[in-house]
Amino acid sequence: MDATLAIIFAITSLTDMALNDCKTGCLAPQSDTARLSFQASAVEFQSKIIGSELYLGYDSTQAYGPYQITYGAAITEDMDTWVGMGLKWTSKRIDTGPWFVETSLMPGLHFVADGPDLGGNLQFRSALGLGYEFDNGTTLLVSYDHRSNADTQPKNPGLETIAIRYAISWN
Repeated sequence: MDATLAIIFAITSLTDMALNDCKTGCLAPQSDTARLSFQASAVEFQSKIIGSELYLGYDSTQAYGPYQITYGAAITEDMDTWVGMGLKWTSKRIDTGPWFVETSLMPGLHFVADGPDLGGNLQFRSALGLGYEFDNGTTLLVSYDHRSNADTQPKNPGLETIAIRYAISWN
């Protein structure tokens, strides 16, 4: 996997911003729904499933144009950890139905315990997912993400996760 998911994030969010936000201020501050999320993932390294990961996320009420501020922390069964913060975009502003598409880009720090060496601590996590929002505001999402150092280091093998995430409204 390469920068494809980061490019999808840029295309979806910038298109939404151009269509919905730039008339009144492209990155004007606004409020969004805070959510606490729990995610279980299969970890893929060099096309092989090597284990699992648990992820805890928080989507804040802060948004700027189409971008919601999001935080995350993950730990693998090898005890590798990742913590980061970044931006999330969802299609909820384009289509108000229960189904939505979500993309995100989160720089973070990765610490290796017994897992693979990803070429450095700085790791960018980009994701693409399809989700469903229930009447009570909870969401269920299936996603695929890629983590790499974006060639900031000589070694950049990357890591992927295939995940299911459950999120509850936190307002």
